[in-house]
Amino acid sequence: MKSRIFVLSSALFCSLLLGASAHAATITGTVTNKTTNNPSAGDTVELVDVQAGMSPVAKATTDARGHYTLNEPGSGPYLIRVTHQGAGYFIAAPQGGGPGDISVYDASPNASVSIEDQIIDIEAQNSQLDITEQYVVHNTSSPKVTKSGANTFEFTLPEGAVVDMAEATRPSGLPTMAQPKELGKGRFAFGVPIEPDQGDKMTVFQVHYHLPYTGKYTFKPPVTMPTDNLAVQLPKSMTFTPGQGATYQSIPQDPSIQTYLLKNA
Repeated sequence: MKSRIFVLSSALFCSLLLGASAHAATITGTVTNKTTNNPSAGDTVELVDVQAGMSPVAKATTDARGHYTLNEPGSGPYLIRVTHQGAGYFIAAPQGGGPGDISVYDASPNASVSIEDQIIDIEAQNSQLDITEQYVVHNTSSPKVTKSGANTFEFTLPEGAVVDMAEATRPSGLPTMAQPKELGKGRFAFGVPIEPDQGDKMTVFQVHYHLPYTGKYTFKPPVTMPTDNLAVQLPKSMTFTPGQGATYQSIPQDPSIQTYLLKNA
């Protein structure tokens, strides 16, 4: 009888082991420093679980050649995060044994950044304005470095604004939730590293907020850095009146919305 139990237990153990092996995978990759064009040694690489609050489930350190290996414990979804000089870089964990190669840059609080587009999208409903502001941010530093620090991008919202959600999309196209911190008197800041542009791909910040509305509202958006285009979008049912001295141009776009553009703000 003991022999029979042992055989059944062994079979069950083998079955569980095979099941675990079917889900487990090994991820290997190389981290390259694009500021120096050399392998990035000594960086921390983590496999983070998206559905568990971005908690790390595996960890490694790059060797002298920038190589790392991570053991994936399950089917995910996972992201790979590399921390280089205090700044984090992400890619989606590769599927099917693909390489997990990642590029990083040296960090500097003084990287040259500017705004290509600031877009204010306005809707009105239930006695409030629902607003989305989007900032498309250039990093044209040379040599290429990431702007890092506690307040990498500062912006201002109208008095009384309540932030509902915010996110940042990196030049790689990977969006992440990003909670701005209030600096006082309607001033806010993101602490997300601003990576160098990748061709025509830049860092995009997006903030969703709402304001009380009684049928009329005056916006006074301050321009905090060089801005190529400031655009205002709103439904046809609303009226937009530019402030004195502001030369906004009406841009025909979607027939259901109005778009007004101020160049070289």
